Amino acid sequence: MWHLVTGPRVGAVTGNPRIRNRSTLLGRLQVGEFSSIIGLIKRAQRIYGRIFTVSGVIAGFRISALHHVGYWNTDMVTEDIDVSWRLQMDFWDIRYEPNALCWILMPETLRGLWKQRLRWAQGGVEVAGRYMGLMWKWHRRRMWLVLIEFSLSVLWSYVMLAVLLLSLCGLVIALPPALHMPGPMPGWYGVILSALCIVQFVVSLVIDRRYEEQIGRQFFWIIWYPLVFWMIGMVTTVVALPKVLAKGTRTRAVWESPDRGIQ
Repeated sequence: MWHLVTGPRVGAVTGNPRIRNRSTLLGRLQVGEFSSIIGLIKRAQRIYGRIFTVSGVIAGFRISALHHVGYWNTDMVTEDIDVSWRLQMDFWDIRYEPNALCWILMPETLRGLWKQRLRWAQGGVEVAGRYMGLMWKWHRRRMWLVLIEFSLSVLWSYVMLAVLLLSLCGLVIALPPALHMPGPMPGWYGVILSALCIVQFVVSLVIDRRYEEQIGRQFFWIIWYPLVFWMIGMVTTVVALPKVLAKGTRTRAVWESPDRGIQ
């Protein structure tokens, strides 16, 4: 509430979701994800003043800001991403408040995780596609980095898919030298990427000890995050792009909440 009271141009404030169900590997991996990926990214994005999205599970909105942008769109499968972009394009500020904690249940099955992450990927593509043409104006320049960041993640997904396919093809047929890939296993660049990833995990866990004292115990599980979630993120993004392109315009968005570790 402090952000909304003291900042007249603050249109929304998003909080700090914490994973409650940690009985499986997927649950424990998501503990690290929400600390080192979601929390740290929001902090970094606040440096240049714009964030990709509020966390739909914990967010407060200024009603006059929502009224000015027309509230929520019913044809966007991730309404939180959509309203975040529209608020910021209308020059409202969105703040991240890590002290606002919210315990949430997340999918603990691969099927449930797939459904959730596919919806997230589809929603990002939908929002970027709809508003990309409105971004390239100087007075909306602070949104450029958000758009570029997301576009690079989509490009990375397709590049990784191409690398994997070429590596597999190279095992069974002779490819031209220009297309030859040494294999799907990373080389020296993979070691550098892994080291940076571990540094990111350590930094995020140190920061988040303020909100959850025992979170350091999750470090062992977090180090497996790239192997599982980067692959899921890559595949869901690759699937989401053609799915959005094939979707009818202004079609009402409908989705079903996946399994979240409870019966």
